[in-house]
Amino acid sequence: MRYATAVRRLRTIAGSCTRALNSSADIPLAAAYVFGPVLDAPGNDAEAVDVAFALAMPPAELPWGVEPPVGHVLADLLSLDKAPVRRVWRPAGRPVANHLIRRPLRIWSTAGPDEAALDALAHQRAEHLRLDVPAPHEARAQRETEHAEALAHLRHLRDHYHDPLWRRSPAGRRPDEHLWHALDGFLELQDATTH
Repeated sequence: MRYATAVRRLRTIAGSCTRALNSSADIPLAAAYVFGPVLDAPGNDAEAVDVAFALAMPPAELPWGVEPPVGHVLADLLSLDKAPVRRVWRPAGRPVANHLIRRPLRIWSTAGPDEAALDALAHQRAEHLRLDVPAPHEARAQRETEHAEALAHLRHLRDHYHDPLWRRSPAGRRPDEHLWHALDGFLELQDATTH
């Protein structure tokens, strides 16, 4: 995808976030951040845009790598599957940055699209607006906390995997797919914690 197309897609996502929030009070969307190649190599083509969506949900309900049931609804509302968009879900009460999301740029909040950030992206001058790298001890503490939560979530899935009520709960996903994403997220955090 060309860089200009990626920036237009991010503008569309920011506008869609506002419309989704206005459509229902039940939408826990708090912010949207771009990260990855669009920021790290401005002006270059990218395979996809990487967007982290911060949700007003308890962190234990939103372990790394797992799409919550509301994520499926939001993906539809934001038309995320109509273009190459890689999405991740983050709890709004925690820093959005982690082992994968480095120095993200907020493009939307509940106040609306961040026009300054989107304009800076369009002009390939967004570096000064990106979030700072967390201190090493803060990043390590966050990785350890998220690792513990991902392990607890994985154990919960194992313990309830054959429960008929749980098997209907992950909206839009088969239970084995939900389990696979939970395992993948846990192992990714495991690798990040041990390196």
